[in-house]
Amino acid sequence: MSPQIQCRRCGTCCRKGGPALHLADRPLIEGGAILLKHLYTLRKGEPAWENIRGEVAPLEAEIIKIREADGGRACRFFNDAEKGCAIYENRPMECRILKCWDTAEIEAMYRRDRLSRQHLLGTISGLWDLAATHEKECGLDRIGRLMAGDDPDRGALARIMAYDREMRNLVTERSGIDPEILDFLFGRPLARIMPGGRFRRRFGPFGGSVSPDRAPTYVSDH
Repeated sequence: MSPQIQCRRCGTCCRKGGPALHLADRPLIEGGAILLKHLYTLRKGEPAWENIRGEVAPLEAEIIKIREADGGRACRFFNDAEKGCAIYENRPMECRILKCWDTAEIEAMYRRDRLSRQHLLGTISGLWDLAATHEKECGLDRIGRLMAGDDPDRGALARIMAYDREMRNLVTERSGIDPEILDFLFGRPLARIMPGGRFRRRFGPFGGSVSPDRAPTYVSDH
């Protein structure tokens, strides 16, 4: 069998989640090819499955990703019937450089020049102020500090989870913001990251409750 040297359009990479975005992808969002409702944010400190290291680990910096399709892990823009991409001409950088037969290029760039919420919202004072306030009150580093020691402050942790929930409700009710952009604006709800309010220590405040099949993937899996 001859070695693979080009894409076979099998769809394997697209079925394993949407790509993380980089600064080079900013024009795709600003130009409307990819909408904010198509994105979600993995926040600094959130546990995610890293394929290169083969483990769940807390993120060192936030990552913006394209959402998965409803009810699965495939990128929302993947057309399974045609084994193609609905935004192929406007596909993100990771998709452009991905070669499943040679991952050296994507491994070299995946940590570099990542796009952040501030890059996209920094000049939109209202939205950026909301995101920054939420991060200050519900930051995962703050949750980690409350978890330190043998006697975590469960009352404070419960208040943070309530704040996260109520801020999302208030923003949609009073501002008219599309609820579909909340996972981009504020990251995934704490109730989704910590189902049932379980606080564990292996990877900061969450890790014990996260397994590879449930953790979001942030390095392309090939």
